[in-house]
Amino acid sequence: MTVRACVPEDAPAIFEIVNDAAQAYKGVIPEDRWHEPYMPMQQLLDEMRAGVRFWGEEDAGELVGVMGLQDRGEVDLIRHAYVRTKLRNTGCGTRLLRHLESLSDKPILIGTWAAATWAIAFYKKNGYRLLGPQGTRRLLRKYWSIPERQIETSVVLASPRWHGD
Repeated sequence: MTVRACVPEDAPAIFEIVNDAAQAYKGVIPEDRWHEPYMPMQQLLDEMRAGVRFWGEEDAGELVGVMGLQDRGEVDLIRHAYVRTKLRNTGCGTRLLRHLESLSDKPILIGTWAAATWAIAFYKKNGYRLLGPQGTRRLLRKYWSIPERQIETSVVLASPRWHGD
């Protein structure tokens, strides 16, 4: 398994991984937030143009997991962290997270669905702390470009370097 920077030509594989892994959200996140595909190709391309740099883990030349890093000035955001369903719980997510952490010298923030308990547990296991509701809403509005409904149903986790609320 090798972690590498993704290139624009990886967009179809990233799209496939995101939408495969996002099936875990179906019936879990608010129904009005679920759609198929979960992340349309145009949205993925827009995220890349907005500065989300994707990294992927390869196994035998195939991307099996992806995670994005977005520079937002005083913080970096982990965005769109997904592993193919068949390879969950194999360490791929942890390896990607550690790699992205090694690229950053700033506090890292991660937003996810409040109902995605498995994602919250993953980040907590990896040293991130769940922020309170007021800090979460403030940070989601400041660093993310997401609808108000998503802000209402999301949480933020912070790396040990984060010293805010």
